[in-house]
Amino acid sequence: MDFEAYQQWNPFIRKIDGVAKPGNRISAQMHLDNRRMMLHPDVLAVKPEKELRWSGHLYVPGIFDGEHCFIIEPLNENQVLFIQHEKFNGLLVPFFTSILAVTRNGFEEMNRALKERSEKEK
Repeated sequence: MDFEAYQQWNPFIRKIDGVAKPGNRISAQMHLDNRRMMLHPDVLAVKPEKELRWSGHLYVPGIFDGEHCFIIEPLNENQVLFIQHEKFNGLLVPFFTSILAVTRNGFEEMNRALKERSEKEK
């Protein structure tokens, strides 16, 4: 959750402002292809070095809502498993399939960059 370092390695979420604390709203700058998008999700859960979970919506709840979580599970002394999970619901979800695909690609790109960064720091 070292948000200040994101711009150094993260090609998808370039910047996060705010304090990761349940109940707080943070700002996340995401890059979808050549577009920049600002999200303002509410933090749902924080477990340092284990989990960050947030939720957000487009305009009003029920139209296009999303919940995202980042989870780190230890595998052994020198390895962890990084898991991202996202769930979307709402009336407009069926109409946003192309944006959801681009978003998925962005998170996959982020995963690859995080893997490279963590392997360099060994």
